[in-house]
Order: sequence, then C-alpha cells, then structure tokens
Amino acid sequence: MRFMVIMYPGPQAEAGVLPDEKTLAEMGKFNEELVKAGVLLGGEGLKPSSQGVRIRFPAGGKPQVSDGPFTEAKELIGGFWIIQVKSKEEAVEWMKRCPAAGGEMIELRPVFETEDFAPSDPSGDLRAAEHRLREQVAAKK
Repeated sequence: MRFMVIMYPGPQAEAGVLPDEKTLAEMGKFNEELVKAGVLLGGEGLKPSSQGVRIRFPAGGKPQVSDGPFTEAKELIGGFWIIQVKSKEEAVEWMKRCPAAGGEMIELRPVFETEDFAPSDPSGDLRAAEHRLREQVAAKK
C-alpha cells in the first residue's frame, strides 16, 4: 500500500522560517531510516504559500488563478512523503517516529492503486494506459 504522508508544520513554516540545524539533522536521520527500510518512495518540503498559486475550477466557469499567500486556510501543507508499506498500521507506526515538533501534525492518506479502478474499467483499457504512463515516468528518471 502506498500512502501520501502530509506534514502540517504550523505557522513558523508559513512565515518562511526554516528549521534549525538540529531539527534538519533529525529529519534527515528519519528519512534515512525510511530509505534503508525500503519504505520511502519520495518526499519534499514545500515553500510558503506566499510563493504558490491556486487554480479554482468553478462549475461552468473559467479557471480562476489566485496568488498566495492563502491566509484563509488554517492548515497549510509544509511537506510530504510518499511511502510504501504493508498496511495502514505500519504507516502509522513509521510516522509516529517522525521527529515532528510540538504543534505539528501529520496526515496519512492512502493512494489509489490502478486495481482500485477495476469496477469502473471492466475492459482494463484505462488501467493499461495508466500502467504505460507510469512506465514512461520511471524511464525518464
């Protein structure tokens, strides 16, 4: 099972304050453990929303682009991991080890796998197309 692990770091990250050297070293050690265990597929920290853009798609209308910061959002994503584990319980156990600071929060969300779409794709054509796209992405790495 793959999970997207979403980090909500709190207001310090949105203010553009980078973690101190100790915190970065602890996070690096944690990420190294994920890699050594074969769990980590990817992950990155995100810059503040002031450097981002949102695109809304209203029903029947044209896409609307808004520059950050996104002050209306109470919880903004500060980073993410993509992990692959055997179960949700294993994902939770890994993330409980994360060296997060007080006030931070982590959300785990399962990633849809192509097999999940089998009932909506009886011919298998859409799943085969998805598989080809994944192969193309992997080949470019």
